[in-house]
Amino acid sequence: MPHDGSLLQATVVFLLAVVLLVPLAQRLKMGAVPGYLLAGILIGPSVFGLLNNPDNVARLSEMGVVMLLFVIGLELSPRRLWSMRRALFGVGSLQVGLSAAVLGLLAYWLFGQSKPAAIVLGLGLALSSTAFGLQVLAERKDLGKPHGRLAVAILLFQDIAAIPLIAVVPLLGGDVSTADEGAWPMLAVAVGIGVVIIFGRYLLTPVFKWTVGSGLPELSTATALLVVLGTAWVMEHVGVSMALGAFLAGVLMAESPFRHELETQIEPLKGLLLGLFFVGVGMSADLRLLFGMPLLVLGLTLLLVIIKLPLLYGLGRMAGGLNQAQALCLGVVLASGGEFAFVVFKLALDHQVLAQQVHDLLVLAITLSMAVVPLVMMALARQLRDDSPAQASPETGH
Repeated sequence: MPHDGSLLQATVVFLLAVVLLVPLAQRLKMGAVPGYLLAGILIGPSVFGLLNNPDNVARLSEMGVVMLLFVIGLELSPRRLWSMRRALFGVGSLQVGLSAAVLGLLAYWLFGQSKPAAIVLGLGLALSSTAFGLQVLAERKDLGKPHGRLAVAILLFQDIAAIPLIAVVPLLGGDVSTADEGAWPMLAVAVGIGVVIIFGRYLLTPVFKWTVGSGLPELSTATALLVVLGTAWVMEHVGVSMALGAFLAGVLMAESPFRHELETQIEPLKGLLLGLFFVGVGMSADLRLLFGMPLLVLGLTLLLVIIKLPLLYGLGRMAGGLNQAQALCLGVVLASGGEFAFVVFKLALDHQVLAQQVHDLLVLAITLSMAVVPLVMMALARQLRDDSPAQASPETGH
């Protein structure tokens, strides 16, 4: 936080940077995300040092991703989710598996990483940014189109796949203590999901009837926040990511008569906190590495995008049934690294699977990949133009 420890000063700095830089990025037709990233880089420790603790910002900014996935869940009733099963588990598993294999083998053979490190690098870099991808698709008004729905399915599978990956990293580092806990972790997850399902089905509707009947708008907002953050807390407590817990809560509320009210209450907070997430990502970038090893950092960034983009394009065409423009848009939007990679690589660093310099290089490359993707979209603007009507495909249809 700021030098004097003032939360008020931190808030003013954050809002000022966002108000100045995000409109500038949008005026340059780059979208809002690069503006948030640039704001974080400038106010972070690498440039002006106005906010010196990215970890504090990152913890709060996780709430933006949590609320984003809750809103996505509201749009996906269990019936719609079941109809997406082919895209979710079929195309999603293919994307993660193929990307992880290619990136992991490159890390092992080309960069001389150990086998455990190559596994972590391959799987971690195969993940794309849910927050970034959905923000870009929303800005382009593509979420309702076939490639938008396929992107949502792939991102959801990645979020699910991140859970066992996070559990496996300590084992790759030689920490077998987690394996000695028996079936308790899986039992805790099952109990946590059961509690959320029961609460969602039988208690949420009466609670919202009572809050709406009170006639106090702020009580409705507080109840909506309690549902999102309470579910996220329960799921985190039993070993599941907060984001996935919030998504589950959204799915349970998708058929509720109060769905639209929930979405209305959460939307403004979601946008602001999601912006804070990207500011936190920008703050975590160590620009000394970029200036010290520019060719290596930029090479890693471009390599990540160049590998993932054609793989996603091919999957979109062959497995997703998309046309050329839609498949290319899918590839570009999901070609960057993801927020869960930061979690996985930090865990790998703590368990000595990754070296400190490798970790720092990867964090910077993923951050830069989020900035590169809007530039790629600008360069391919004509090819990305899709004039076909939004219609449901068998894989991703409603």
